[in-house]
Amino acid sequence: MKLDDKLLPLDEAVKRYLFDGAHIALGGFTASRNPMAAVYEIIRQRVRNLHLYVHSHGQGTDLLIGAGCVKRVELAYGALGRYAPTCPRFRRAVERGEVEWEDYSNYQMVLRFLAGALNVPFMPAKTGLGTDIVAKEGFSEQARRDPKVARRKLAVMEDPFTGEKVILLPAIKPDVAIIHVQYVGSEGTVRIKGLRFADVEMAKAAKHLIITCEEIAPEEELRREPELNSLPGFLVDAVVKVPFGAHPTACYGFYDVDAKHLYMYYDLASSDEGFRRYLEEWVLGVSSHEEYLRKVGEERLKEVAATPTYGFKLGLDRRRPK
Repeated sequence: MKLDDKLLPLDEAVKRYLFDGAHIALGGFTASRNPMAAVYEIIRQRVRNLHLYVHSHGQGTDLLIGAGCVKRVELAYGALGRYAPTCPRFRRAVERGEVEWEDYSNYQMVLRFLAGALNVPFMPAKTGLGTDIVAKEGFSEQARRDPKVARRKLAVMEDPFTGEKVILLPAIKPDVAIIHVQYVGSEGTVRIKGLRFADVEMAKAAKHLIITCEEIAPEEELRREPELNSLPGFLVDAVVKVPFGAHPTACYGFYDVDAKHLYMYYDLASSDEGFRRYLEEWVLGVSSHEEYLRKVGEERLKEVAATPTYGFKLGLDRRRPK
């Protein structure tokens, strides 16, 4: 199938594949390659009661939770690195009991996505033995009634071959995964530059896959170095070209983090009123990703553009503005 059959506007891709109560996974890691354009659109379309899976994630997760789109979340970590040691709306929602959550380690989340990609019910591991991750359940009994939710957070059993203890981690099989990447080929081949995190396993585990990308490249160009490609086109359901689609998080090879914006977000999102102002100004107050970029401004986008050959912005001031 040619890419033309899968190319969609952002609003149409969200409308076609997301629905209230969907189990979704977001690619990226803390302040890198969060699929922010898609997150903004999900909020604008007021999708609700999402069950969210992420590895270690940042502003995308925080915005969805703060905007009231998420009912439950399974994750390893919710933060923006130095810009937000803990995501502020995630923290408030947990403290207030507004969202159910279940925590795993980074490695455990990778193994769970891998189990989903392999279409096996669970993945055995030793990581986490002796920790509170094993000792404490997160979800309520009511959440466990959802047939898509594992009946238990995990299970500890005896390895029948060695007699040692192992953990069984339930597979993750989302309805939809949304991943932001650098390139998609003209026949749908996906290339992720730099660290891939758990995105490849996540994509293979999902029933449907939405890819947002910086550029559409000729397929023959990507095939010159096939070892650099990440996913085949037949796995992809929808492709949306959205330059700066991860802003204000980074997209290696194209742009770095927008530190000023992330600090602004953290300061505003640390209070209910401030978060409402951010949501109205930067998400609900703009009708499209293109309008969002106009609001960010060409000068700011040039400030964070990656330095050629480095992949990030050389000399970018990452300090908190005075």
